[in-house]
Amino acid sequence: MLKDHAKLMSAFAASGEIIGRKKLQKMIFISKKLAFPFQEKFQFHFYGPYSEELTLRIEELCNMGFINEVKEKKGGYYQYRYSMTEAGEDFLKHYTHEMPQLDECLTFMNDQSSRFLELVSTVLYFDNLPKEEVKEKVFTLKEKQRYTEEEIEEAYQYIENLNKMAKPLQ
Repeated sequence: MLKDHAKLMSAFAASGEIIGRKKLQKMIFISKKLAFPFQEKFQFHFYGPYSEELTLRIEELCNMGFINEVKEKKGGYYQYRYSMTEAGEDFLKHYTHEMPQLDECLTFMNDQSSRFLELVSTVLYFDNLPKEEVKEKVFTLKEKQRYTEEEIEEAYQYIENLNKMAKPLQ
């Protein structure tokens, strides 16, 4: 049971601080699509792939004192900041992880905006479809985000770069 928690903790260890619940969801989904062994199930939601399991696991980690969640008021909405606590670091020492490329991939993702990661995760969610159909889905399902053709091309290039980083896994 706690092995899945430890996998998430390793994501926090690699990322340092993650700002935003949406960003956290996208980073784990993208990692899973890159063949990292995250077990959470995702379905398509308002902001792209979303996992209720992940939300519950993060809540459990916060309740156990392994993850620190800080709620900040940002204009008209709240933003959450996540970081690992000392207790979380101690907990993680009891588990071995077979995910050497995870650190590099998560750091690369954490440098991106949640808006861009939403696009990348949406493209990956529909990766079984031809590129033109994926674009159509993005323009339809993400109409309010107003993604451009150029941004979609950037997302595909970004995915290609992530795949190179995670290559030994695949």
